[in-house]
Amino acid sequence: MAKGARRGTAVQDRAEETGFDGPPTKPPGRWSGGRWLVGLGRVVLWVFIAVVIVNGIMIPLRGGFALPADGDEPEQTETVDYPETAAAAFGQRFAEVYLNAEDPGEERLEALAAYVPEGRAADLELPAESLAAENLTVFAVDVENENNAIVVVRAEVNGEAMSLEVPVYSDGGSLVVSGRPALMGPPTRAELPSGSSFETDDAAAQELQEVLPGFFEAYAQEPGHLDRYVEAEASITPLPDHSLEFAELSEITVPSRSTSGEEDVRRVAATVQWALPDPDGDDPGQLTQDYLVTVVATGGEWHVRDIQGSPRSYGE
Repeated sequence: MAKGARRGTAVQDRAEETGFDGPPTKPPGRWSGGRWLVGLGRVVLWVFIAVVIVNGIMIPLRGGFALPADGDEPEQTETVDYPETAAAAFGQRFAEVYLNAEDPGEERLEALAAYVPEGRAADLELPAESLAAENLTVFAVDVENENNAIVVVRAEVNGEAMSLEVPVYSDGGSLVVSGRPALMGPPTRAELPSGSSFETDDAAAQELQEVLPGFFEAYAQEPGHLDRYVEAEASITPLPDHSLEFAELSEITVPSRSTSGEEDVRRVAATVQWALPDPDGDDPGQLTQDYLVTVVATGGEWHVRDIQGSPRSYGE
């Protein structure tokens, strides 16, 4: 037997005796074969589970911050395309004809026929001199929809304050009185609320007592001197010549300064006594009026920036 063969036989015999079949083989890699597909599937599965968990938590929370459902949304006021201005003028002209029945004849019926459907003017016939109205003015236009509205006309009817409610229909281009009008009581009078209190500046009021009388005198009688009292950039139109004469600045209220900038601007409430010119030279009467005067302190002096009627001088 050859030497190499004997060596191979000896090695084989030793392997059989010890149970050793040779050097260990390298195990397959983690991603070898089809194992990478299994790993990918596990990743996809965990991502899916994570998405389900996150949505399960966030959707209820998100619902708490979501906009209300359609049924819970507050109603939005739709813009109604109704010709209010035209209807107001139309309703007032109709009221002038309807509320004056000094002459209830054919002439009045013909005038009413221009405002009502054909053949309905006779429904509005009134006894002679039963109604007389003056000082008519439109108080409100109560729009119901794009075709219908009630024009409320205020008037003195037979010497008493009343309202006439006139139903006016619009087809988009034309108007017509759509039913009999209704006489109502006059509009109610509003109640003034209590005025807001504020701190006043007596020192500034004392200074303006020396300035504003001259301004009002120039405002009414000497417009050439207005520039002396008016702020340089401002423009104030004086009263017409010989319309009023300044008599007295009877009351002035100056609010405390509310800002701390370089410019000191105040809105001053002023009550002025005007003398009414009398061409006969007799003692003229007086007219009391309230103004809101905007003044600004520049260079240590007060100047007038603006003058207007007081928006509210009644009430506390």
